[in-house]
Amino acid sequence: MEDKMYSYKYPHPSVTTDCVIFGFDGTKLQVLLVERGIEPYKGHWAFPGGFIKMEESCEEGALRELKEETGLKGAYIEQFHTFSDPNRDPRERVITVAFYALVRIQDVKGGDDAARAAWFALDAVPQLAFDHDRILREALKRLRERIHFEPIGFELLPEKFTLKQLQNLYEAILDVRFDRSNFAKKMLHFNILKQLDETVWPTPKREAYLYSFNEESYNELKQKGFRLEF
Repeated sequence: MEDKMYSYKYPHPSVTTDCVIFGFDGTKLQVLLVERGIEPYKGHWAFPGGFIKMEESCEEGALRELKEETGLKGAYIEQFHTFSDPNRDPRERVITVAFYALVRIQDVKGGDDAARAAWFALDAVPQLAFDHDRILREALKRLRERIHFEPIGFELLPEKFTLKQLQNLYEAILDVRFDRSNFAKKMLHFNILKQLDETVWPTPKREAYLYSFNEESYNELKQKGFRLEF
């Protein structure tokens, strides 16, 4: 008797991917959510994701779902956890492989495979579908750990930014407040910033230099890792 493809002797769970996409609006850390258009949890907000196809890796499936649901293409995503509670999905036994990414908010144009996609500040995230509240907590924990060992900002800030904007980003991620002069001294020490011959006026009384990332030094530190203590 000829064996049939995907005919299994033992039960097999389904596998999905979910993507926690972080952005920054200049003041607050944001997370990208999609409104579910089908049951279960129709009308609820959730992370972009879905079932992987038989010919896909988890990463390929995650990138496809991101493109279909949010219009985001070519994002660098990083796997951070697998969620396997037997009761996490009311439809069937589903294991999800979770990824996260840091992107510029303006790079997300909108997709056509969800009711709608929108950015939410972390302090305004609604109750999420499935176990996505837990997924968000784990993703944020990983991001806060990572910020001490890799420079973060290139993916979230505009090409030109002030030191105050960079400080706002780190404060938003870590939920702390830094002394302005100490933060600037610390970040300039790593030689990942280039001061530009351009200024802006954040307030009518204060002029601020614009900076850009020294991409070569930034990527070198990102590969080697660094220890950032405040």
